[in-house]
Amino acid sequence: MTAASAPDASTNPDLFQARLAQIAGEVEGEIRRALSSAPLPLEITRPDRLLEAMRHGTLNGGKRLRPYLVVACADMLDPDFARQNRAGLIRAATALELVHCYSLVHDDLPSMDDDDLRRGQPTVHKAFDEATAILAGDALLTMAFDLLADPATSADAQVRLDLITGLARAAGAGGMVGGQMLDLAAEGRHSPDQAQLQLSEQQIRQLQSMKTGALLRFACEAGAIYVRSAPDVRSKMALFGQIIGQAFQIADDLIDVESAPATAGKATGKDAAKGKATLVSLKGIAEARAELDRLTAKAEDCLAELGRDGHELRTVARFIATRAF
Repeated sequence: MTAASAPDASTNPDLFQARLAQIAGEVEGEIRRALSSAPLPLEITRPDRLLEAMRHGTLNGGKRLRPYLVVACADMLDPDFARQNRAGLIRAATALELVHCYSLVHDDLPSMDDDDLRRGQPTVHKAFDEATAILAGDALLTMAFDLLADPATSADAQVRLDLITGLARAAGAGGMVGGQMLDLAAEGRHSPDQAQLQLSEQQIRQLQSMKTGALLRFACEAGAIYVRSAPDVRSKMALFGQIIGQAFQIADDLIDVESAPATAGKATGKDAAKGKATLVSLKGIAEARAELDRLTAKAEDCLAELGRDGHELRTVARFIATRAF
């Protein structure tokens, strides 16, 4: 299926699933090209074991929600420009997915979340070893910015700079990595005798908006950046991403409480075992589900304010509230 013949996902969830799979396939093709054994100019060689670990951490399934959001938002805002620059748009989306995959490789390490299973397969440190997993994550992170800096991603240098800056801030100390640090602090990991912290609702929301929400927020803004939208449109798309990021985290916490590992494709029940504070543990399952409904409605209102055909992204908001990733 080519980009030009992409199904209309705006009214049918099955067509949305088809479009999600189509974009996932395009992104995976770009990942395979990026992880070629042939060194790029200025590189010396690419060790085989490192590349194998990087492929294991990126080409192991997954719905590719974050790159999908980049493409879907760009398509909604300027479909002609997005279609004409499809290859570059997919490269930008792939860069974001590489950062997400690096974070999973590192999060699964024994020193972090200590997970043996990811998407139904052994995690990278289990399939290889801890040192290789650390290096594979490092290489995926730097490769993401290599993709964004390349003129093949966008001929517009300002677009490339805005994408690089946005991704760096979403992924770094004030975003995803900072959120992981707050999560470790809440577990009492900074000192052997430090008690686990009891987080307030505001603290939980801040942690989750950084650890999980920052990349989802940027995914939506990145689509607007790529098609050179006006600042107010970029802000509105970032807000939409923030809202669905909140919904994503609540849905993920519900999965941890209610799903079996075989269904979720990863270990479940971890939050309760660690005594980790989540909105589900704080408010209960019924209230968490009610908040998911409120967030879905809020996301739809946000799209309506743009005055664009946002049917597909409304489907995404509903999908996030009801599905595991």
